[in-house]
Amino acid sequence: MANRNQVTNAQLKEDLQHLTQTIEEMVSATADDSRGNIKELRERAEKRLKETRDRLEARGERLYGDARETLDHQVDACDRYVRENPWTSIGIGAGVGLVIGMLLGRR
Repeated sequence: MANRNQVTNAQLKEDLQHLTQTIEEMVSATADDSRGNIKELRERAEKRLKETRDRLEARGERLYGDARETLDHQVDACDRYVRENPWTSIGIGAGVGLVIGMLLGRR
């Protein structure tokens, strides 16, 4: 599921970059045209582009903050578990090391 989210996020990012590039090209291509309709269209496109960027930046900051907070809670829980159960943690670490050693030894 995480891999699917990464692909979806990467695809969304690529689509947004393409959209942004297209709008920026349209804005620059119509900059020299003096007709009122093109000028109005250009202004609306610039406004929408700015609004979209602002929303995406805000969402990105919010997602980053949420992920960081979740990670901090998980690190705290792991640290607390290790401090409360040191011998169990040592046993788990030794078991994981043994399994990894066996898997690497098969190569």
